[in-house]
Amino acid sequence: MAVKITARPNGPYLVEGDVELYDPAGNKVDTTGKPRIALCRCGASVTKPFCDGTHSKIGFQAAEAAVAQEKQ
Repeated sequence: MAVKITARPNGPYLVEGDVELYDPAGNKVDTTGKPRIALCRCGASVTKPFCDGTHSKIGFQAAEAAVAQEKQ
């Protein structure tokens, strides 16, 4: 299955598929048995890199939708 990443409106990035996740020190984060993970986008989660729902408590407003970049 291809990896699918969906930016939820004012919420986390939902990541679906077979991915490997590593922390800043290069240690692999165990995602065994989790076909879908939610990664924090607001920066306020206490369970980083995972979302804990804090975005809704702090009123996080995401940036506008991504704009495709042309190759030069």
